[in-house]
Amino acid sequence: MCIRDRIYTDDQGYGDVSALNPESKFQTPNLDRLVKEGLTFTDGHSSDTVCTPSRYGLLTGRYSWRTKLKRGVVGADLPCLIENGRMTLASLLRDHGYQTAMIGKWHLGMQFVGSAGKGRDWSKPFTDGPIEKGFDHFFGIPASMNYGVLTYLDQDRITTPPTLWTKKKPGVVKYDKVSYRIAPPYDKEKGGNNLEVAPDFVDQKVLKVFTEKSMEWIRQASAKEKPFFLYLPYTSPHKPVIPMDEFKGKSQCGAYGDFMIETDHRVGQILKTLDDLKIAEDSMVIFSSDNGAENTWKARIEAHGHRSNGIYRDGKRSRYEGGHRVPFLIRWPAVIKGGSTSRDAVCQTDVLATFAEMLGAELPSDAGEDSASFYPALTGKNIERGAMIHHASNGQFAIREGDWKLIVNTGTAKRRGKKPQGAPAPPKVSYELYNLKDDPSETKNLQAENPEEVAHLEALLKKIKTGPRSVPVE
Repeated sequence: MCIRDRIYTDDQGYGDVSALNPESKFQTPNLDRLVKEGLTFTDGHSSDTVCTPSRYGLLTGRYSWRTKLKRGVVGADLPCLIENGRMTLASLLRDHGYQTAMIGKWHLGMQFVGSAGKGRDWSKPFTDGPIEKGFDHFFGIPASMNYGVLTYLDQDRITTPPTLWTKKKPGVVKYDKVSYRIAPPYDKEKGGNNLEVAPDFVDQKVLKVFTEKSMEWIRQASAKEKPFFLYLPYTSPHKPVIPMDEFKGKSQCGAYGDFMIETDHRVGQILKTLDDLKIAEDSMVIFSSDNGAENTWKARIEAHGHRSNGIYRDGKRSRYEGGHRVPFLIRWPAVIKGGSTSRDAVCQTDVLATFAEMLGAELPSDAGEDSASFYPALTGKNIERGAMIHHASNGQFAIREGDWKLIVNTGTAKRRGKKPQGAPAPPKVSYELYNLKDDPSETKNLQAENPEEVAHLEALLKKIKTGPRSVPVE
């Protein structure tokens, strides 16, 4: 029996794992354990540079820019970005005999009865949530905590009606000018508030609640004959940066470092549960992040000397490596040799095809359009992925093939003279070309010296963008 546990953090940079960052100002012993006992993809990527599209790509094996979401993220209360009937990691595994659960932050859209501030009926089930996308069990929250609705959800029901109102409150990170909290006291009237919140919701307890619910579900699932899959998307270290009191002061990187130490502790609790149940040997644990570190990484360098993005350029929302090159760790003791490293490029969209190969299943033509299996890499074999697309939160694109990466910057050129009536302004395009093998920090733009490579990658990007898929159907 192979148990699959997918742990997904939120806004965690490559340098926020101490085993991957020798100069880290905090230690992550449990994440380091995954490095020591498993496989590290040093060239692993999220499928986008912000929350919603990366989660879509992970669960469906398809780039989110192929949907109606061309930039940014979705809110908490609107139709789900994953349409009913589309294959997900959960539905693939469920259809092959797995128990499936999601515990944590969804942020792909779901629909509640009524609208904010009027006509809400919290006694009715919500629709378009995880249990309609292949998960047998769901417990979590709708989206990030800077969006309403703030309450825990169980299956398709609200646990406590969010009948009160709140807004962001001053936070605990002094060097972060927009640090905030979502915490009592809450208000009865909307007034200047914009977040619907349940009376018993406290931001600081969310990681603890998710972990305890996950451990409980793992114990129940492991007692049954069927294998299981748990998707555990944490809310950390995304804002609000809110370590519980027992973790405060534990790092050399302020509240952010303390929050990462708590996150690592929660991962350790999951690993201990597998150990205690004596199922760790045949359990696959995948750990990664939805995108690079929030822009506060800059202030952390000044305040604490910690680089959340490691050696990579920029962070969340950016097409530079710091925006999408993330921790990508896999432990599976029965199969993977501990302490392994792969320098082959992989994307989170590839998990679907990898699971399908492990199951001996063929993906249909309308699933996993951008998913290439990395299963051979788990046993030490080299893999060579085709082109990978990187996508910024502002809708701009980059393409990676082999060692080369092309960033295409498009905008609107300024016109000279009188503009013809009704004529659109011509597009303004510039290019950045980097050789990531020689220059992983993207410091030297080589586009002028390599016009043929620029032309090749630009044409390939256009082909993938306009075609239905980037990975051929076998």
